[in-house]
Amino acid sequence: MESKSERAPASMKTKTLMSALKSKYADKSWNETMQLVRRCMDKTRGDGRVSEPITQCLEKINEALNASSLTGMVSRLEMIAKQRGLGSHLSPTETVCYLTADLFYIEVLLLPGGRVEDVRAAHRGEAPVSSPSLLQLLRMKKFQEFSLKLDDLVSFYNIQGDSDVKAKIYSALRHLETDLFKISHLPRSLRESDLHVDLIMNGRIGNVQPGRDGTPMTVEYYISPLDVLMGLSDTGDVSRGRIALVMVGNSDTSHRLQIESLISSPPQVDTLGFPVFQPLTDSCSELLPATFLLKLQPPLPMLSSFIEKMSTITDGVMSETHLQVEPLPQLLIKQNFQISWTDGIQFVVPLPASEYHSYVFPGAEWGCESWKGALIHTVPFHHPGHIPALLNVLRHQSAVNVLMESCFSNHNHYIDAGLQYDLRCEVLPESDHCLSVTFSLDDSNHLAVLQVTVEDSHQMGCRLLMPDLVDHKLDDYISRVLMRCMSIPITMRAIRKKVSSLTTRPVPVPDPELSTAMEITSTPLSVSHEAVQEERTASSSPGYYLMSVSSPVADNANTDAVANPSPCASLAVYSHWVTSGLPAELL
Repeated sequence: MESKSERAPASMKTKTLMSALKSKYADKSWNETMQLVRRCMDKTRGDGRVSEPITQCLEKINEALNASSLTGMVSRLEMIAKQRGLGSHLSPTETVCYLTADLFYIEVLLLPGGRVEDVRAAHRGEAPVSSPSLLQLLRMKKFQEFSLKLDDLVSFYNIQGDSDVKAKIYSALRHLETDLFKISHLPRSLRESDLHVDLIMNGRIGNVQPGRDGTPMTVEYYISPLDVLMGLSDTGDVSRGRIALVMVGNSDTSHRLQIESLISSPPQVDTLGFPVFQPLTDSCSELLPATFLLKLQPPLPMLSSFIEKMSTITDGVMSETHLQVEPLPQLLIKQNFQISWTDGIQFVVPLPASEYHSYVFPGAEWGCESWKGALIHTVPFHHPGHIPALLNVLRHQSAVNVLMESCFSNHNHYIDAGLQYDLRCEVLPESDHCLSVTFSLDDSNHLAVLQVTVEDSHQMGCRLLMPDLVDHKLDDYISRVLMRCMSIPITMRAIRKKVSSLTTRPVPVPDPELSTAMEITSTPLSVSHEAVQEERTASSSPGYYLMSVSSPVADNANTDAVANPSPCASLAVYSHWVTSGLPAELL
């Protein structure tokens, strides 16, 4: 082992060296020091092990200087460009710094003292356009955020191939965006009172927003009633709905992508109101090693049957290969809480007036094949006509997910053993998009079952199975409440109140066969999807967005609860919102 006496000379040598370096550069300016570091980087460019510590040194110098001079700002921009794999150079007048890539470049117009006059983004073959967001970041010297923005741009253009191939793929994306805007402006009938909600939920391609500052076009395709309610307290244009970014991605197989608009001007439409596309011929399309993509934000847990539907829509481009299949509740729980599924899970959902529900998801029952799925990040396609059908599938799946997630709560891992539940429920799978909630009311010794069928994002049906009670009007009422709030706990709360009020009325003559089938057993009751369809009333249910968020009821709601949302506060507003506006004979 090395002794102290042996270490001392080395320590003295280091101190002497540091003192010599300090005295040598004491009279040097920071600009000269940075130039020296840059020369060292150029000499060691081929050796990453040597250049990495020098790069870190230059970063620290730039951070210390905080770009307080023209040279400092240029140095900072050059460093960011190196980090993101971009080229950089100064104009002959040294007033413009260019950050360059194959398909785009950034112009930073500089002023004396390192101030920034403007920032412009330019795509290949297009004129530069001012970028207010990038300009603001540089003026506020938020270099990390500026660097992340550039990283998003690089990711957006992360396409394989030479410059010509990349340019053709980017051109195809631009023509796709043109066609999507044409589709979005086609006339259609309104189904919801709130125009924004109607555009998202019923628009042929949702709520389309053009890309800005080099970011992709966005399509907002689904928003839940709770998203709408919580959005009342939001400021700005940030949406709470689910969105998809319209992008391009690499593909091992070449696909025929459009190289011009496929919709005539003015558009011709078919009998369903959809545009008529010209065929993908050699004159208007080209085989390219890429596909268009819908990048889902957040990623969407989807049933395997829905994934198969999307594969059919896209002519096999959407594939199930390399997908990790798990029960849908497990996917949703992992995405929301990052907890294990094991043999099932129990959630405790608090409601207003100190009401507590327990929701159990048995692991064995949810392991059935019809309720297995995968987490989908991107949906590949190769034609603008695929978008409307794909969005319908995504909306359908989103509706199923929202219903199931309404039974989840952050309180489930802190369950009080002495807590008295107002309702104990077991949620069980039925068919692909049908589930049941088995429960027992306080004053009953019998089990009851609520059968929920999610036919699509706009239509859902409920059937309540209880001994000595057959009331189709009640089924219609429950369906309306569910579609209004998209929450199983709120619907169960409404059922408790409704059934309690019915006990004072004359009891309808029971169906003998139904009573026999509803005998209490030790196992949960399961009812077939076909039985629900046979007993459903012929009248159609309206959409669940029956009220505009700007309506008097919403305006008179508890604004404090909206501004400071909590589970009980949100549900308290729901209780007033859901049960209003329904036909008097159903209340």
